[in-house]
Amino acid sequence: MNCYAGIDFGGMSVKVGLFDDRANLLTKLSAATSKEDGYAATVEKTVQTVRGACAKAGVPAAQLAAVGMGTPGVIDGENGIVVRWTNYGWEDKPFAADLEKGLGVPVRVTNDANAAALGEAKFGAGKKYKSSILLTLGTGIGSGIVLDGKLFEGTCGGGAEAGHMVIESGGVPCPCGRRGCFEQYASATALIRDTKRAMFENKNSALWRIAGTPENVDGRTAFLAAREGDAAARKVVDTFVQYLADGIANLVALFRPEAILLGGGISGEGEALLAPLRRRVGERLYVDAARIPLALVRAALGNDAGIWGAYALVCG
Repeated sequence: MNCYAGIDFGGMSVKVGLFDDRANLLTKLSAATSKEDGYAATVEKTVQTVRGACAKAGVPAAQLAAVGMGTPGVIDGENGIVVRWTNYGWEDKPFAADLEKGLGVPVRVTNDANAAALGEAKFGAGKKYKSSILLTLGTGIGSGIVLDGKLFEGTCGGGAEAGHMVIESGGVPCPCGRRGCFEQYASATALIRDTKRAMFENKNSALWRIAGTPENVDGRTAFLAAREGDAAARKVVDTFVQYLADGIANLVALFRPEAILLGGGISGEGEALLAPLRRRVGERLYVDAARIPLALVRAALGNDAGIWGAYALVCG
């Protein structure tokens, strides 16, 4: 029996899932990561985590056939290179080749959001669709695009960055250097920022009772207060949904997938988010959903989407 490792590499941890060739998840193992470790030590830690996962599952090293990995940054998947990862200061790092040297098996690598999208497309909420787009609403907006069952990555892996579409010209500054990016209006960070602003502008809002202090505001705060009928919270939620719908409608106009999948903590609001979002997206579609169906659903794999997608890179 051959086994395959799927790696979800991030700024704070490397998570490895070990799978058999029938898509059974045998075990998971993670280890802490840090920018201060440096590149060479990080490669070695990743190698040891994969070996540790094999040992944990009782799988001989000889049965490991291939490794897939999702990692942040601009990733040239064809050549296995991290072109640029700003948070770690990496440029032109041959991550796949260096892991191959340590593990002795083929390694494929893609962007982490791409891996999550592929995982959802093959094994999660998108598995009944040929084409789907995953949007993860977190600190920013992570995105991955699967068209006809294949990842769309752009030249040298530089595409599929939906979070940096400009939807408000001259708008809120973005760390990418532009202004008005999608993620500055429809991420969890944007929702928290706007919730805090509403609190200061509405001293009698239920937002204060629910959060207690501005420091305690999270992505659920506005939704909870809106359920109680709080006008300020309703306005925050409505504005958030409008911006999210604008971005989604743009993506649909470009790619016309069968499904948009939403991940991240805010997706946990379920129909409180999805029902108004479907309505707003429907109002913005170039060709309405009655003629070209569009599903808008919550992602299913949660924090494991990345390891499933990394596995799919080598055994999908």
